[in-house]
Amino acid sequence: MTADLPQSRIDTGKPHPARVYDWLLGGKDNYPVDQAVGEKLPAEARANAARNRAFMHRASAWLAHRGIGQFLDIGTGIPTAPNLHQVVQDIVPSARVVYADNDPIVLRHAEALLISSPEGATDYIHADVRKPEAILEHARELLDFDRPVALSLIALMHFLPDDQDPYGITRTLVDALPRGSFLVLSHGTADQHPELRQETESAYRKGAIALRMRTRAEVEPFFEGLDLVAPGLVTATEWYQREPAPENERSGFYVGVARVR
Repeated sequence: MTADLPQSRIDTGKPHPARVYDWLLGGKDNYPVDQAVGEKLPAEARANAARNRAFMHRASAWLAHRGIGQFLDIGTGIPTAPNLHQVVQDIVPSARVVYADNDPIVLRHAEALLISSPEGATDYIHADVRKPEAILEHARELLDFDRPVALSLIALMHFLPDDQDPYGITRTLVDALPRGSFLVLSHGTADQHPELRQETESAYRKGAIALRMRTRAEVEPFFEGLDLVAPGLVTATEWYQREPAPENERSGFYVGVARVR
């Protein structure tokens, strides 16, 4: 699917979470301001980013094997192969994927996100998760909300402080999904390495990036009213289904996949 994408100016003087994440994953689509934030983070941050992305791959593939053929990925980030659509369309060639992100550099790379299998389709929305209704309105142009949709919120909601109502935003998105849909969510935490919390928060704060790492008890409400699939709400390296278990390392992310009743 092609799209008439808007133009948006990239501010190279201000760091952005998507570009910091790109740096953590070893990408090249970032700027000195993003690198400065990344270099101030604990050394373990790079491994945590990789573990989080590996969870996304495992969860997306598992859903595709279950026959889910529609995905809405918000907070997409800069394309890093394999992207979500590449993972799921390898299993379900007809899968439809809608990406959304508010970073202009992701918009610049949207053509890579729009390369779909011949049978499937992809689309990209330049939008902010804090305006969920706008995302849903656009997503309905490609996705059929009368059939199950997998909503992916990967490493996103910890950038929304409490006063921006991250739980309410998630509920708005989930409430739009039909029965049999799924929420896939990962969220930053310091539960397993509290000694690194101050260093991590300080690095983002100096970059003027809001960061609200949450405890397990604070992540649980994102799944309220949903049925968590086994193994439940766990750390990134503890979530697996079809694959051999990843090495059980301490993690900076809680993750979960839950079914909409």
